[in-house]
Amino acid sequence: MKSLVSTDWLKKNLENVRIFDGSWHLPSSNRNALNEFNSVHIKNSNFFDIDKNSNQKSNLPHMLPTKKEWEKVMSSLGIKNSDHVIIYDNSDVISSCRVWYTFLYFDHNPDLVSVLDGGLKKWLKEKKETTQDIKKFKTSSYIANENKSLVLDKNQINSNIQDKSFELIDARSKERFLGLQPEPREGLRSGNITGSINIPFTEFINFNDRTFKKKDELISIFEKNKLDPNKKIAFTCGSGLTACVLGLTNSIISGRKPVVYDGSWSEYGIK
Repeated sequence: MKSLVSTDWLKKNLENVRIFDGSWHLPSSNRNALNEFNSVHIKNSNFFDIDKNSNQKSNLPHMLPTKKEWEKVMSSLGIKNSDHVIIYDNSDVISSCRVWYTFLYFDHNPDLVSVLDGGLKKWLKEKKETTQDIKKFKTSSYIANENKSLVLDKNQINSNIQDKSFELIDARSKERFLGLQPEPREGLRSGNITGSINIPFTEFINFNDRTFKKKDELISIFEKNKLDPNKKIAFTCGSGLTACVLGLTNSIISGRKPVVYDGSWSEYGIK
């Protein structure tokens, strides 16, 4: 799996890949990801709307779309199954990882979907090429398959409390996990899933440039929490976004595709 690419790598390969801005912001941030994309983005990139390109029939936020919905979106954006897709973001929650996970769920070649390490922030800091122009691509006929083993539902989470068939890691902040801080979404109680382990996603990220820490540092964090990345692990968070940051971290260490509880606390924490 080629989970991450560097800004220098992308600069050299701008014309050979498809690029998406997968930025998503918490409603409380008062930021508009699409407006920010229209103001400045990496050359040849298109905007990927995480909320719009999710299951519109679900009452839960940005749940995985259906296979037909995904094929329609990919085809309309001109994505081919053979394309190497690079996703970046300008988000505090590194939302590009959610888009990366969605491509894996729908069986895009794991060697042909990657996250830009450091995202737009690092790209801008290095004064690499940006534009306001939006490139149009011819429509395609994308074919998807569902890797249903990569997603968990509430029943599977509840069963695991008893049989402990996998470790469940929660990417939320310590304060939210312990119920010391209210959830940002209305209608949710505070707390965590019984038996889950808390490793905030921020522990895996370098604060200065938003890149992922080196592999040996990532392994050390897992070991500190008495986790073996090669054993069965699943990830959860507030709404399925930062769980994917942990999922990408685990893929860097083990080469495994991530398993995510899609509903996360947005479902499990409903009062």
